[in-house]
Amino acid sequence: MQSTGNSTTIPKTMQAMVLEAIGRPLVMKILPVPVPAEGQVLVKIIACGVCRTDLHIIDGELTAPKLPLVPGHEIVARVIKTGKETSPVKAGQIIGIPWLGYTCGECRYCRRDQENLCKKALFTGYTIDGGYAEYAVADERYCFPLPAQYANASGAPLLCAGLIGYRSYTMTGERVKNIGIYGFGAAAHILAQLAIHQGKKIFAFTKDGDIEAQKFAMELGAVWAGNASQSPAEKMDAAIIFAPVGNLVPKALSDTNKGGIVVCGGIHMSDIPSFPYRLLWEERVLRSVANLTRKDGEDFLKQASQVPIHTQIKTYSLHQANDTLNDLRCGRVHGAAVLIMDSND
Repeated sequence: MQSTGNSTTIPKTMQAMVLEAIGRPLVMKILPVPVPAEGQVLVKIIACGVCRTDLHIIDGELTAPKLPLVPGHEIVARVIKTGKETSPVKAGQIIGIPWLGYTCGECRYCRRDQENLCKKALFTGYTIDGGYAEYAVADERYCFPLPAQYANASGAPLLCAGLIGYRSYTMTGERVKNIGIYGFGAAAHILAQLAIHQGKKIFAFTKDGDIEAQKFAMELGAVWAGNASQSPAEKMDAAIIFAPVGNLVPKALSDTNKGGIVVCGGIHMSDIPSFPYRLLWEERVLRSVANLTRKDGEDFLKQASQVPIHTQIKTYSLHQANDTLNDLRCGRVHGAAVLIMDSND
């Protein structure tokens, strides 16, 4: 193994917040610092975003996670050790570690540039341990070098909320002008900045009565913000649904123009109710987004630094992970929640 080259001493143990059983609070544990295998990097975590996907895992809405599990897949970290001299990342470098943690490179999906659908994919903080800890290991091929302005806690939300938001955005096509966003949280506040920078008009739909989120959307440059039960005067060319609420699908279809595209950007959603065919007719399209590709990450991070995108974050210590998850569950976070490792406070 290659060391950091600066006599950094790696401890034998670390603190981590661990999911031991579905539906139970995370437990603070003292665990061995993981040892990287060939092709992996050992990182010291600076910050880890708290994503709604983490809630879906903890609450059992996403099945068959690794247990016990260290959650977290929006990781900003410093490389401590690399697996080989020719590693694409270097000791001391600050990198981002996203949801997609491994693909086989051989299945039909990998061979046709759809690695996000790989049959043998592994996911950070779900099927492999993630970032609610002081240290982690990751496959070096799935790490992103971070632009300097995001090599800190502010970069954490870009690594899932930003990436999935970006992939969802690319699914709407290049010709759209009016875009509706349903659920104005971490992903929406990042995507809105990119879309507005590119001349799009953003319509923000929030949980009914969430005046604070509506105000936040308008401050970012949305042309309209209101309750999800409302409809603006203008029809939209496309809509992106981040809220995990199936009832929003027919609503979004009804809010879009002919030929409109409705993208479901979440990994989990409550059941979609039946709806009349007329809402889908006139060549409207309904589609989902799954995971991300490494190209998504490379393209998005390049654009993010050019805009530049500013993330609004609320920070918590690692010990406060359960409080953070409860705040996210109850809608008390506007923007994104991020855990700061205690040793880095």
